Amino acid sequence: MSTEIIKTVGVTKCFGALVAVDRVDYSLRENEVAGIIGSNGAGKTTFFNLVTGYYPPDEGSIFYKGRDVTRMTPQQRVALGMTRTFQLTSTFDNLAVIDNLVLVYFRAHRDSTLLKLLLSTCRRHRNEDKIVATLETFDLQHVRDRLVKNLSLGEKRRLEIAMAVLAEPQVLMLDEPLAGLAESEIKVILEVLGRRVGKQTILIVEHKISHVKDFVQRLTVMHEGRVIADGGYEECLSDPEVRRSYWQIDTEQEGSKHAAA
Repeated sequence: MSTEIIKTVGVTKCFGALVAVDRVDYSLRENEVAGIIGSNGAGKTTFFNLVTGYYPPDEGSIFYKGRDVTRMTPQQRVALGMTRTFQLTSTFDNLAVIDNLVLVYFRAHRDSTLLKLLLSTCRRHRNEDKIVATLETFDLQHVRDRLVKNLSLGEKRRLEIAMAVLAEPQVLMLDEPLAGLAESEIKVILEVLGRRVGKQTILIVEHKISHVKDFVQRLTVMHEGRVIADGGYEECLSDPEVRRSYWQIDTEQEGSKHAAA
């Protein structure tokens, strides 16, 4: 059994009268590829924001490699090895694609501050092997010198994921990374992420189970802020609560039909 890398205990977050995350216990093991699914409003992204430090929990604790990080900032958690993407892309929109990758690479691998990199020129670092390889892997060569603000949604999404992968964090956390992408783009992203399996801990939040069913090793289903199922893909799909809440299948009616037959 691999080492536990992330753990939450009784994590709760309320927005006024709305309980967005309700006493969630969760664990993620080193090099595990796990997915969290649920309908809109299930609490997936709020839980993600709690784990990565963008929201403080109202109750409960969050641990990273056994260390309590509940009150740490997002930046402190990134320094420990947690990197995430967002539902809405998060990039340096007024810089070129290549310069976004340069900044991420040197921040992660060369111990350079963002200020130092911005004050110096990025141009001399544009041909680093890993940066060039990342452009090719994510099919971004043709837009390498384009300002990010002029990219399509699909190109921008691929860039954000490329930046997260290039940083080589211990835990790569992806919040609905496939939203808005064409099927061909989804295939590219999943192929790239598939090469990370066994080498990196990956947690992916998705709305549609069809996108991640062949990728994740373990599935967690959330509904109304609670975890209602956790385990293998088939195990979660057949869970009565998942069928009622996620698939909106009337299991009682279904059971009556089988009994009548």
